[in-house]
Amino acid sequence: MGQADFSSSFSSLKLQSALLENLATLGYQTMTPIQARSLPPVLAGKDVIAQGKTGSGKTAAFGLGLLQKLDVKRFRVQSLVLCPTRELADQVAREIRKLARGIHNIKVLTLCGGAPFGPQVGSLEHGAHIIVGTPGRVEDHLGKGTLSLDDVSTLVLDEADRMLDMGFQDTLDAIIERAPPQRQTLLFSATFPEQIQSIARHIMVEPVVVQVADSHDSTSIQQHFFKVNDDAQRTTALRLLLLHYCPESAVVFCNTKRETQEVADALGGHGFSVLALHGDLEQRDRDQTLVRFANKSVSVLVATDVAARGLDIDGLDAVINYHIAHESDAHTHRIGRTGRAGNQGIACTLYSEKENYKLDRLETSGGPLDKRPLPPTSLLEQAAYRPPMATLLIDGGKKQKVRPGDILGALTGQQGISGKEVGKIQVFDNRAYVAVSRSVAKLALKKIGEGKLKGRSFRVRQIGHQ
Repeated sequence: MGQADFSSSFSSLKLQSALLENLATLGYQTMTPIQARSLPPVLAGKDVIAQGKTGSGKTAAFGLGLLQKLDVKRFRVQSLVLCPTRELADQVAREIRKLARGIHNIKVLTLCGGAPFGPQVGSLEHGAHIIVGTPGRVEDHLGKGTLSLDDVSTLVLDEADRMLDMGFQDTLDAIIERAPPQRQTLLFSATFPEQIQSIARHIMVEPVVVQVADSHDSTSIQQHFFKVNDDAQRTTALRLLLLHYCPESAVVFCNTKRETQEVADALGGHGFSVLALHGDLEQRDRDQTLVRFANKSVSVLVATDVAARGLDIDGLDAVINYHIAHESDAHTHRIGRTGRAGNQGIACTLYSEKENYKLDRLETSGGPLDKRPLPPTSLLEQAAYRPPMATLLIDGGKKQKVRPGDILGALTGQQGISGKEVGKIQVFDNRAYVAVSRSVAKLALKKIGEGKLKGRSFRVRQIGHQ
């Protein structure tokens, strides 16, 4: 036991004395789980992928790593930390400055959109050791030659999944291309979608993977089965489950295209935020449906198995089987879409007397089923819940040179909304979608409608449920 305690104290690390003394004055004694697991490989110079949410202590995990190997006498940019929003970049820069208090003359500079460009150029001319910035603004400085990454030995992607959500994939690629190949890369992310794994494969060398949260296993999905008397009762049962669990993101699986539309229409008629996904949709409508569901401005997606193929949505709160799938494999595949990345997921299945043979099949392959009574019908008196986000559609995209950073800057600039209120940003050829918190949708519309992107005015409107 003593050994475990020893290895979780900061003093067990091979850190320079100035950093250790400062940590003691800050009252930092015991490492958080993410620090204890990631700091030894970080300090050993290895590439590291670490799963950690805001508040897990990840800033100190990479901050101490880059401060340990910093050469203060070389007045060059030696570390670059990329963050999704200005708020996070400011927070990270403050924390690094706090950790660096024991070392003299360290200069940490933030480069974020929504702030004037000129003063940043002036600060860069005076030199800096560590840059903390948002991808769009860092790329702008690289493009104008006001920032050089030639001496960068550590590159940190903080909240990498959120940066991808906000549409920064191309920008990140462009920045990484300008960084020296001989460098240490540290990637921190709350979730591990396929896109993150793909980035890691391309930009990292034999990374050490640190996962503090429990990864997906059978206990992260609760499976419940609910009996209905007939098809007329199914829609009522579905409403009861949605009102009982209130999932921000739920997929309802139907076995036919026609049923998909009928169920979506019925839920919509009862005030739910819902869209149908089936094979008859035009590509543009399919794109828009998936954008709105993935960015949490629509709560319920009613889909067939075929239409849901390739659905890459992390963090589904619930999957509801309106009918049991024809094949057991399809059932397993459906419910496996919830409860990912260590989050708890719920899978509910409706069945009637006629479907008992399918239940028997599931029981044979997966063990006893948890059959439950439906939630009380008194829930039907409640109004349907609203999604947390709203989607704005901008009539400009890649062909008009509109980038995610431009949209983020326009929204969060002077008297704008906070970066925390901005969700996914997706830019297509001639249009762009941005999710914002429902409570600030009107202000966001005004900011983009009355402001400019790339020096031009674009039409913008809120789509879907008001």
